[in-house]
Amino acid sequence: MRHNPGVTERDDVDVIVEQWRRERAGMRPEPMAVFGRIYRLARIVGDAQEKVYADWGIGRGEFDVLAALRRSGEPYTLAPKELTASLMLTSGGMTGRLDRLERAGLVRRTPDPADRRGLRVTLTDAGRRAVEDAAEAGLEVQRRILDALPPDDRRRLGDLLRTLLAAAEAG
Repeated sequence: MRHNPGVTERDDVDVIVEQWRRERAGMRPEPMAVFGRIYRLARIVGDAQEKVYADWGIGRGEFDVLAALRRSGEPYTLAPKELTASLMLTSGGMTGRLDRLERAGLVRRTPDPADRRGLRVTLTDAGRRAVEDAAEAGLEVQRRILDALPPDDRRRLGDLLRTLLAAAEAG
């Protein structure tokens, strides 16, 4: 293992793992070293992104809706059911987010021409500008943290996490 300047040799997760080893000799708490750090890192980065998104008057949940619409391509329109499925939300949770975004002028709900009972949610120009700017600012938060690793390590970490995610999703 190469030494990285500015990186501590021990952190709070190491302390937790050692405490479990001491208190429960047969427990094998090594996975906590990985997943404890993943959890803490995700929380820290997520909180930092939340602060950045506040500059556009949105939180993470609203950002996720705007981003899903923007990623869908022109005309940046999806049905609420598509958004709900994409973001794994309840319809009630989605309705609350859409209400806030519509009041802010970032999305518009219109009747679905193909389904009289359905709606379409469309990103407004203001919503498109907000999500594009917020996405860039959020990525800058992530870049600053990833800059602690050399490019080859970043790619390797991405590959390793993809493997772990696939294993977790497979059950």
